[in-house]
Formats: sequence, C-alpha cells, structure tokens
Amino acid sequence: MAEYVDIALTWLLFLSLFPIAGFWLYRAYRMGVKKDYSLVALKRGVPAINPRKFILADTILHLLAGLMIVYAIYGVVIEGWHYNDWTAVAGSTIWCKVIFSFIMGRHAHPPKPKKAVA
Repeated sequence: MAEYVDIALTWLLFLSLFPIAGFWLYRAYRMGVKKDYSLVALKRGVPAINPRKFILADTILHLLAGLMIVYAIYGVVIEGWHYNDWTAVAGSTIWCKVIFSFIMGRHAHPPKPKKAVA
C-alpha cells in the first residue's frame, strides 16, 4: 500500500508543475509585455508604491522561475530524469521563487514611520 501512496504523490507533484509554470510565465508576460503594474511586488495583494522601480526585477524572477519549472518538466518527459533530480530542481525553484517574492514585496513596501507620542 505504501508504494501506491508514493506513486500518487509523485504524480501529484509532477502534474502540479504544469499550472505553476503556466501561472508564473503568464504573470511574467502580463508584467513584462502588457506592463500590468497591479501585479508588481505584491504584499497582501497590494502592488508596490512605485511599481516601475520593481517591474523589471519581478518580471525576471517570474520568467526564470517559470522557465526552470519548464526545464524540470522537460527533464522528466524527454530526458527521463531520476526522481531525485527533477524534484530537487522543481522544489528548489519553487522555494527560491517564494522567498525572493517575499523579499521583493517587503522591500517595495517600506514600513510606515511611527508618529511620535507627545
């Protein structure tokens, strides 16, 4: 029974790479080509105060992450990568993209100065 759970989770992880890559590449397209500033450096769904400053970095981040996921899919389908190889590429890419998006969102939204209490 345990081998069936392993197979199911492997397929779930592999099939989830397709919508992840599509979503990130679509966002890169919207930011880079369509110049949609409402998607740049989000923090709690709110875009950056000055999105023109961060649009290039955010577009490159989404584009590279999407292409790395497509590369992992290519490695599985065409080259027949071993399980440890493609999960390492996909997992590292997903985590790095999440962390860098978090950092960029915090950098684009500076903390508000506190008012002095008199």
